[in-house]
Amino acid sequence: MTLEVYKATAHFPREEIYGLTSQIRRAASSIPTNIAEGCGRNGVPELARFLNIAMGSASELEYHLMLARDLHFFSPEAYMSLSTEASEVKRMLGAYIQKINEDVNAHKSSLNAHTSKS
Repeated sequence: MTLEVYKATAHFPREEIYGLTSQIRRAASSIPTNIAEGCGRNGVPELARFLNIAMGSASELEYHLMLARDLHFFSPEAYMSLSTEASEVKRMLGAYIQKINEDVNAHKSSLNAHTSKS
């Protein structure tokens, strides 16, 4: 998705290079960057934190894509393609975050059960 965002924004007006172009590219690249950083951190709580940051970046990207569409910087087809990809990324992140939270809660329950038996 990030590569597609870079390609699509290459045709934005020159005066937007430090504005909307930069914002869209930064939000798009922030998603995989935060996932990678979370995977490289120590422990599941840190991973969950960075996945939530990635989700925020995905939401930011969705807004910037809508703004670019409203400013007629994208063709309707380009907008739909990128918007669909951003929505799919958010869906996948949401499922991953939910799974991690379930695992963390199960681990806590297991620890609490073990502690109460001791």
